[in-house]
Amino acid sequence: MGEPGMISRRHLLGSAAALSLTLQFSPALAASPGREQILETMRRATRFMVEDLATNGGYVWSYLPDRSRRWGEIEATPSMIWVQPPGTATMGHLYLDAYHATGDDYYYMAAEQVAGALVAGQHRSGGWNYFIDFASPAATRHWYETLGANAWRMEEFQHYSDNATFDDMGTSEASQFLLRLYLEKRDAKYRPALDKAISFVLDSQYPIGGWPQRWPYDPSYPDYQRYITFNDDVAAENVKFLLMIYQALGDARVLDPIVRGMNLYLVTHLGSPQPGWALQYTPDDLRPAGARTYEPNALHTPTTASNVRQLMEFYRLTGETKFLARIPETLDWLEGLRLAEPVKGRDFPTFVEFGSNRPIYVHRRGSNVVNGEYYWDYSPEATLGHYSGSASINVPALRREYEEVRNIPPAELVASSPLYGSAAQPLPRYFVSGGHTGSDLNAGDTDASVAQLTRSLNREGWWPTELRATSNPYRGDGPADPVAGDYRTTHVGDPSDTSPYTTDQPVTGISTSAYIANMARLIAALETER
Repeated sequence: MGEPGMISRRHLLGSAAALSLTLQFSPALAASPGREQILETMRRATRFMVEDLATNGGYVWSYLPDRSRRWGEIEATPSMIWVQPPGTATMGHLYLDAYHATGDDYYYMAAEQVAGALVAGQHRSGGWNYFIDFASPAATRHWYETLGANAWRMEEFQHYSDNATFDDMGTSEASQFLLRLYLEKRDAKYRPALDKAISFVLDSQYPIGGWPQRWPYDPSYPDYQRYITFNDDVAAENVKFLLMIYQALGDARVLDPIVRGMNLYLVTHLGSPQPGWALQYTPDDLRPAGARTYEPNALHTPTTASNVRQLMEFYRLTGETKFLARIPETLDWLEGLRLAEPVKGRDFPTFVEFGSNRPIYVHRRGSNVVNGEYYWDYSPEATLGHYSGSASINVPALRREYEEVRNIPPAELVASSPLYGSAAQPLPRYFVSGGHTGSDLNAGDTDASVAQLTRSLNREGWWPTELRATSNPYRGDGPADPVAGDYRTTHVGDPSDTSPYTTDQPVTGISTSAYIANMARLIAALETER
């Protein structure tokens, strides 16, 4: 469950046309090696991932070359794979993209291995957790009680729960991948898992239209799991998946849940004088609610901006002007929150106090999860390093988009909407553009040319990547008394804190995100030759 509302968190999905648009502005691709060399590089890199690196068909985010340590959002054991993107399902999407670009059955086989891992780790409810552990349940609980429990800022890993999560798009991405794989050859063996995933989204939806962060409810987990959640695009991703189901399968069961999911954005809008949104809402009375201890009960500007974009998208889907009606006052309110002095280069507060419109800022004291605590006040000094107290929001761009969208005739929108199509419509040919970083501190867009990518693949078949992130190995619970030092703005606390952090002494390692980004660039190069 990462920092919400940041553009880099959204999964960059697209079509061949979108890839071509990227290529138009990439002169380096014009001097790329020939097709055969590109294909050979892709095959070598994929062979390493599939045959040397995968664990039962799945992956974490990064590895030391000798595999002595590995990480997802937090350090993992050798029996774990990560579902949370950019993880196992992202790899499955990439393999299907490569299959479409090359016609090579090896990539389809690789995608099937990913599906096998995801199906094996699918929760009985139909969703997925952040990771899958192929070891015993006792080993999984031990990980939560030791390494997870001592990750100070990683509160979602401090509590074991026997359910599945919508957080960080793991369930959504895994579900979308299974849908794509099923549609590829209509292989019936993938339909049961896909149907379970669809049922998970339908069964967990509240009557009002929203979804909880986790489901089914586990009373041993913090109560925010059951709140209606916008954080990390929970509602948006579920609506998107259901739209894909209707678009590709024509399943009429999902139509009413789609409508209720879209209307959720209207009924949770707080209206004047503070026409914005919070991260979460109580399901019984739709009151704004806090979540993790560093997410206070307040209005949230990145979520508000993201929800404005979703409302414009819903208008494009339906032609219904109700989705546009409250946008102008919301943008006016956002503009009024602009900080006189930007904080860390960002010009809007992340959290806004109810009633007063005052910015509030979250801080922490102590040195680890045992003696530390989070709190908020009105001071922008020494705010959290792992969760920004300020945000960059391009209100003028949102206004321009709103003006453009509202001038599109509803009839024109309805005519092209997948909601109103009379027949199943194909999904995009390509899903991964390589720009999805999620919470992976080692991820980043590559600026290497295709020629550089073909040259830099090493003998083993992986691209050496600077791992800028690491973590303290588990060494026991932290001390009750704070350790000397200033941990107010750091990603990590004292040596007992197992939270990942960036280091100025990176090591070279294996990065799943680097493989994904590099392969997406090579696939784009192949597209120019079509």
